[in-house]
Amino acid sequence: MGMFTLLALAALMAWDATTGDLALARMAGSALGFPLRSNPFMVHVMHEGMRDLSWVLVISLFVAIRWPLGFLRRLSTGERAQLALTVLASVIAVSLLKHASHTSCPWDLQEFGGVARYVSHWSWGLDDGGPGGCFPAGHASAAFAYVGGYFVLRRTVPRAAAIWLVVAMVAGLLLGVSQQLRGAHYMSHTFWTAWVCWTVGFVIDLAATRFKAHAVHQPAASVHAGS
Repeated sequence: MGMFTLLALAALMAWDATTGDLALARMAGSALGFPLRSNPFMVHVMHEGMRDLSWVLVISLFVAIRWPLGFLRRLSTGERAQLALTVLASVIAVSLLKHASHTSCPWDLQEFGGVARYVSHWSWGLDDGGPGGCFPAGHASAAFAYVGGYFVLRRTVPRAAAIWLVVAMVAGLLLGVSQQLRGAHYMSHTFWTAWVCWTVGFVIDLAATRFKAHAVHQPAASVHAGS
């Protein structure tokens, strides 16, 4: 998993070296802006509706720590807690990065009717003249935040883990594309959100696994010392 995570990081950095973000943005917008920016379906269903649904699911996962349903019953209380906390931690991580970002959204660019100029989000300290706060894609985290659940589920319910991962990835890409069409994000923002959420889940699982291993060995060591 560690190698896959590093390869995905390399791919993302390679994407940033291309002009792929602007090319895709130009397919959805023009000097007049983005026609789908205020589209009712995009705004009320794909944006607001999916965001609200995601929070309902987050709350449900925390409730399930005490009262699990379905395949969640096969997880231990600790694993259910890890699942819920992983989703929440992923959302928080993306939100913190987003609020610290100087990168503006596509609809803020001059060529799309805004005031900003295009600046790579790796050009730290260089202001693009816009409002910033657009990297990575916060909305896509409403689905990608669940990716980390794969690490929790794979040991106990591998089939459910695979389905969980596919659904989270497909939903995240759909949300990312919808925001791309509205001019709210570049495609790389969506990819980076997926990577951040995956990495948060991976790191939390590593920490939880090591904690469990330490907890198992600690009592054994205590018994041996007492004898």
